[in-house]
Amino acid sequence: MRYISLILFFIPTVTMAAPGLDALSMTTNPDGTETYSLSIQVLAMMTLLSFLPAALLAMTCFTRIVIVLALLRQAMGTMSTPTNQIILGLSLFLTFFIMSPVLQRSFDTAVTPYMNEEISSEVALQRLQVPFKQFMFDQVRESDLTLFSDLAGEEFGLDGKAENIPLSVLAPAFITSELKTAFQIGFIIFIPFLIIDLVVASVLMAMGMMMLSPLIVSLPFKIMLFVLVDGWVLIIGTLASSFYVT
Repeated sequence: MRYISLILFFIPTVTMAAPGLDALSMTTNPDGTETYSLSIQVLAMMTLLSFLPAALLAMTCFTRIVIVLALLRQAMGTMSTPTNQIILGLSLFLTFFIMSPVLQRSFDTAVTPYMNEEISSEVALQRLQVPFKQFMFDQVRESDLTLFSDLAGEEFGLDGKAENIPLSVLAPAFITSELKTAFQIGFIIFIPFLIIDLVVASVLMAMGMMMLSPLIVSLPFKIMLFVLVDGWVLIIGTLASSFYVT
């Protein structure tokens, strides 16, 4: 780590000492645009890759899925079962399944033409955002979009086009909408398990078993109910169908 820091520290010095170095060159095109060397493009690409986890949370259905699954585990009272790794893995694969049309459209319109050297990196980046913007635009609530539009001093609504809304406004509005939707689904999931807990607690109280924890007795009944109704299929099917993907 120390050597990497030293290298990054001396890069500006080397650049100033050798402005004609091919690895860090910049060319001005006849039309006024600027083209950077491959090394700078690779550096920029590696920098963008570091933001992929944030983009995964902010621009996909991952947030809603992982919150609902975490609330389901808490409602059942199974403590750490399923584990965090299983919940994250299931959320990731379900996210890839739901987002596959969006990812395919982004790949066809941005990545493929860029790899074939038909468009520049700037155009590819703009095209890459359009399918994700449309996906977020289809899920966002008008109240959340209006809130961040007012904070940004702009006027954006659901009657406009998704590609005209900047990510700085659409992404936080989408996250807020996803949080609200996830907690609404979690509230509905909690109701049947809460009823079981109340019934078991009332029966134990009537039998005078006040020293016995209701959670220990109600856990098998909640697991049995969840298995009998095929809960995993219901939860995953509901989550997948709750997203509107065009």
